[in-house]
Amino acid sequence: MSETVTLWRPVGPEELRLIEESRMTAFPPRLPEQPIFYPVTTEDYAVKIARDWNVSASGSGFVTRFEVRKDFLDGYKVEEAGGRAHREYWIPADELGTFNRAIVGKIEVVHEFR
Repeated sequence: MSETVTLWRPVGPEELRLIEESRMTAFPPRLPEQPIFYPVTTEDYAVKIARDWNVSASGSGFVTRFEVRKDFLDGYKVEEAGGRAHREYWIPADELGTFNRAIVGKIEVVHEFR
């Protein structure tokens, strides 16, 4: 079995619905105005986005947790989005299908905010 890395992704209700439609195995394609998919490296950062941004934007926010094959992530560098506490991977939207295939197991919801 390959080594994995735990990542988190803050999502709103619509994105969560689409994840649920995949049976919790994949993230939905990005919208045309969203060229990057950005899973984050810490639960605290994901909580902050879900609670402070997703709730105000759509009425609720969720934090998902999932495992990704390390050998896949080794092809990307971790980016800082405003400081060391805000680290994320920037996956080009056209590579999201490949990213989804590198997920090991299910995507799970670990926090919910309303």
